[in-house]
Amino acid sequence: MRILVVGAGAVGRSIATQLITHGHDVVIVDHDPDSIKVSLVPDADWVLADACSPTQLEEAGARDADAIAAVTGDDKVNLVVSLLAKTEFGVPQVIARANHTANEWMYDESWGVDVLASTPRMLTTLVEEAVSVGEMVGLLAIGSSSTSVYQIEIPRGSAIVGASPSVMPMPGGLILAAIVSSGEPISPAQVQEIAAGDELIIICGRNSDQELAALEELVS
Repeated sequence: MRILVVGAGAVGRSIATQLITHGHDVVIVDHDPDSIKVSLVPDADWVLADACSPTQLEEAGARDADAIAAVTGDDKVNLVVSLLAKTEFGVPQVIARANHTANEWMYDESWGVDVLASTPRMLTTLVEEAVSVGEMVGLLAIGSSSTSVYQIEIPRGSAIVGASPSVMPMPGGLILAAIVSSGEPISPAQVQEIAAGDELIIICGRNSDQELAALEELVS
């Protein structure tokens, strides 16, 4: 895939490096000449351009991009780039970084955002995941569909330890997407018994708080 990463700061460079490692063609776009540091990500294409300008964004390759990640440190820039990417160039996947949680409500389809990447939320998730066993942890919000992804780790003594995922009573509206066991994601259909320490990856829609609470009670 060809991916434009808008923002050549530490976050943008880190994302670009990982994408290149995974075999993608990456273009890093930034308007600040001092941010163009080709030697730090030599395998990426670097473009000095103002991504908030439709003309310059097109010249950077937006029309041919499979995805655009707007990950600057300025939420206004990220939202404008997202809107241009979706409405002007029809980019299939637009990922945008929210630097301030107070702005997250704007990161939806009305601004062209398919996936919200919130730095504060991600840090919070990492902390919660490190300290929470048997408690629901939000991993990802997919803006355009109001879909969210949650994770819950099975504690020792849970009522569902030893049970088959196929017979586990899943509250309506929740989908068991995967089970992470020993660090590896596995299809629920391939898991015979749930073990303590396994992590359930749950997909749900809007207004699923009661269902998530019910699953949390079942797991505890």
